[in-house]
Amino acid sequence: MIAALPMYDRPELRAETDALWAAIRDALRRRGIDAPEALTRDRDPWAVWTDPGLVFAQTCGLPFRARLHGTVSLVATPDFALPGCPAGHYNSVVLARDGRLPPRPRLAVNDPLSQSGWAALHAWMGGRGIAPGPVTLTGSHAASARAVATGAADLAAIDAQTWRLLLRFDGADAGLEIDRTAPTPALPYVTAATRDPGPIRAALAEALAALPPATLSALGLRGVVEIGADAYRAVPIPPNP
Repeated sequence: MIAALPMYDRPELRAETDALWAAIRDALRRRGIDAPEALTRDRDPWAVWTDPGLVFAQTCGLPFRARLHGTVSLVATPDFALPGCPAGHYNSVVLARDGRLPPRPRLAVNDPLSQSGWAALHAWMGGRGIAPGPVTLTGSHAASARAVATGAADLAAIDAQTWRLLLRFDGADAGLEIDRTAPTPALPYVTAATRDPGPIRAALAEALAALPPATLSALGLRGVVEIGADAYRAVPIPPNP
């Protein structure tokens, strides 16, 4: 059995993230569903997402529709109450220094299979007739934001919830924000395709209802909604950067 919440698992929120999992774990066990005692934090996310013993994890919309839709089942979608986004949706914050862009901007991209860091940015540029320049794969949203801040890149897109956390904990420069991309379904909670997601969804709802408001507020988590797989798969898959 394995469970992981890698997408927003910052050290500053370790206690709250562990409390979230403990509540989910106990709700699962009350339904007769075996669940690991603690979250896995020492494995590559892809190894977690494709593990046949996966009980509960969070992935990204682009990996789900590009590779994982036959390997995992959707459980629910978190709602982070992000500005300009419907419930259960998120978008990306577009960053540029001083709001100026050269004709072919240098891009900082956290991962080629990131909805927020690449797919959303690709769609945003396409809608404005902006041709991409050289791409640097940074490995994280934080590194992409630093690349723009230091002038190593001209343009990046950051998951809006991650941007909140970067502003809160890392002192990111709010003045780098020049725009926000169109909303898409937020990063889904998933389980292995061999599991029934229904009881897991019910356990998740029970867990969220039991958690203290301060814990949910710290995580920025307002609740969860159900968004079908078709809504995720309808979002275009961009070319490899």
